[in-house]
Amino acid sequence: MTARHRAAVLGSPIAHSLSPVLHRAAYAELGLGEWTYDRFEVDEAALPGFLDGLDAAWAGLSLTMPLKRAVIPLLDSVSDTAASVEAVNTVVLTGDGRRVGDNTDIPGIAAALRERGVEKVASAAVLGAGATASSALAALARICAGEVTVYVRSAERAAEMREWGERLGVSVRTADWSRAAEALVAPLVIATTPAGATDALADAVPQRPGTLFDVLYEPWPTPLAAAWAARGGAVLGGLDLLVHQAVLQVELMTGRAPAPLAAMRAAGEAALAARAA
Repeated sequence: MTARHRAAVLGSPIAHSLSPVLHRAAYAELGLGEWTYDRFEVDEAALPGFLDGLDAAWAGLSLTMPLKRAVIPLLDSVSDTAASVEAVNTVVLTGDGRRVGDNTDIPGIAAALRERGVEKVASAAVLGAGATASSALAALARICAGEVTVYVRSAERAAEMREWGERLGVSVRTADWSRAAEALVAPLVIATTPAGATDALADAVPQRPGTLFDVLYEPWPTPLAAAWAARGGAVLGGLDLLVHQAVLQVELMTGRAPAPLAAMRAAGEAALAARAA
């Protein structure tokens, strides 16, 4: 049987991805010298052909936008976690040729929060309503005892997030983005918006903030994260999410656990510092 030792991240655009840095650091730490991890520019139209072209050496794929939903019809099975948000960020290629989809973003968010001592919250707020916001809701279903308020820009997005709440078993209330500053008093705030979207909120950070999880990692810190930290609040960033979800991907693809969290984080921090320089 051919040894499975190849993996990669797919998406479009993909040149900025830190995934190769993290996975290669894990392979080095685990002594998996024969393993390789690459990146490929693949859009939705090219995805079926790319998957069909993989040989038995392939163990797994990481997926970023715009492939997390497009891949689902091309898989043999999907985990309950991935199905809950209709998003797959991990494909495990089994020895018998099956394609198994999973989602490590959801447990990755929960693991990153747990590492900072956030295991249960009474309520939470989510800024934004994209794919990451639905994963945030799924993670909050595990740790939030009460209501989650989601701040959105349109009635359509508000309806989508309420529907996700019903599906995931989370009590969701929606509010207009014009009131987003109100989110910052929640004990846990998860910002899932693109770069620049929350910059205007930096002046509204309360005197004693709770925990902010801003899923961006570049540029970092965001103005909101910097203001939050200056007020003494706990801050998690996109690298925290990226590392924790990658740890789970490495374990799924290689069958080796635990993956080396500290080495992967150090490699990611070094790569971001080099880019900033």
